[in-house]
Parts: sequence; structure tokens; C-alpha cells
Amino acid sequence: MIQISGMPFQPSGTMNTGSIERIIIQQMLNDPVLYSYPSNNAFLFEVRSRKNIIESANEMNESEVKFTTFRYARCNPAYWNLTGAGGFLLKPNVSPSEAIQDIYRNSSLYATECATACVIILYHAILKSIGRPVFNSLFYNLYLYSWHTDPDLGLYTFNGSHFLPGDIVYFNNPDFNVQTPWFRGLNAVVMSDGRFFGHGFGIMTADEILEFLNTQRQPGSNQLAYLTSLITRPSFNTLSNYVTLQRERITHKKTPHVIHHNKNRLSFVQHQDYLNNTYNN
Repeated sequence: MIQISGMPFQPSGTMNTGSIERIIIQQMLNDPVLYSYPSNNAFLFEVRSRKNIIESANEMNESEVKFTTFRYARCNPAYWNLTGAGGFLLKPNVSPSEAIQDIYRNSSLYATECATACVIILYHAILKSIGRPVFNSLFYNLYLYSWHTDPDLGLYTFNGSHFLPGDIVYFNNPDFNVQTPWFRGLNAVVMSDGRFFGHGFGIMTADEILEFLNTQRQPGSNQLAYLTSLITRPSFNTLSNYVTLQRERITHKKTPHVIHHNKNRLSFVQHQDYLNNTYNN
């Protein structure tokens, strides 16, 4: 269900939307969850951002960015400093938008694990949605490591029974083989055709992903891999507001704390658990 300015949304043939946007809108309409927006512009911003996420996932799939563990991560030293933990730290006096675009432009120079790849996809897609000036203002201190993100991205996770194209979901493999811990699970972007993109897997159906993960379990395990109910997405309404306000002034904000857990393919919730446990201990 879709609600705009307190009124039920009525699809119009005059809307300037493509096939992917129409699929997203139809799935929103079919969803029992209410999607509420203060304006038509805010609604269209989310729809088009979701389309951009799907396109950025497709571009990542077609790129030469390799899957690897944090230990063997690599990046273009012209734009990023590679930290000892395997993160990519934006170099001083480098444009955030140029650095994100370089990952796609010079993809053979990059290798990372799948949570970081999902974050790169989100930044790349949001750059398309909000434009360079606002992007550079918001994300001037980029650091790419697992699910660590700038607070202005507004990334959050919840449990839900319905996901939309452009969401990120998690396939869990609870009895993964300890010899190959990078198969503990998979973060995957929901594509418009019902398939999923996971870095290192490519674009596959849920059954194909689960079939493979089940080959990577501990010997003798009877616990199958499964698609969890975790749904991760950025705060589209907040990002839309930044565009409306044309935020081009750099605001100094507190840098989020980073936990270098060295665990590949964690879900957003698992990453947050490491962060919370560090604060509480």
C-alpha cells in the first residue's frame, strides 16, 4: 500500500517511470505494509533510488571487482588508503563521488568482501540519486569497511516478511564449515526479476544460492542454509530531504565508531552486535 500526503496513491499513466520503477511501484501496492510519503517527489525519489541500487548491483556484477577476505582486500591507491584491517579510507583532498565512481571505472584494482560491496553499491546508487554536490557534502569522510557507513546514509535493518527490489537481504548458513568461514552467509541485493545479486556469487535465484551454501556446511550438519527475514535499506526519506534542501555546505559531524571484526559476509545485525558488545564491555 502506498500513501502520499495522507491520501491513497493512484497510479497514473502520466508518470515518467520505466519498467523497473513500475515493477517496484506494483510490488509496493501489493505489499500489506503501508509506504507513506510526505510528497510525490519523496515517493519518486525512493522508487528511482531503488532502481539505481538495482542498476549499481548489475554494474558491480559486470565489473572486475573481486571477492576476497579483509586480509587480501585491495583498492586504487590514487583514491583510497588501504587500512591494516582491509578497509578503504578516502584520501585527503579526494572527491568522495570520484572515489566511489573509480571503484566501477577501475574495477580490476579492487577486491573486497560482500558486506563492503553492498555498501559500495548503495553509495554508488545514492550518488546517482542526489548528485555530486550533495553527495560530496554528506559523505566527505568515507570509510568502507563491512557495514560501517556514514550516519547520513541512514542505513537500518528490520525483520519483515515482504522485501522490495533494491532491498538487501541475508542468506544465513548457520553450520558453515569453519575451514571456509566466508561462506557463513551472503548479503544480497534484491533484483527486479526476483533474483538476487551477491558479491562473489553473481546474480542467482534464492534456490541456487541456498543450494550452493548447503555444500559449504560442516560435515554431518543437518541444519540447512536459509533466507532470513532481515531487510536492510537506507533512509530514503531523509536522503530525499537533503536533495530538497540542496545541502551543499559541509557540516562537521561525529565520525561513527569503527569495529574491525575481521569477519567476512556478516549481516548488518551481526556487524551491529560487534559494535554494541564493544561499547558494553
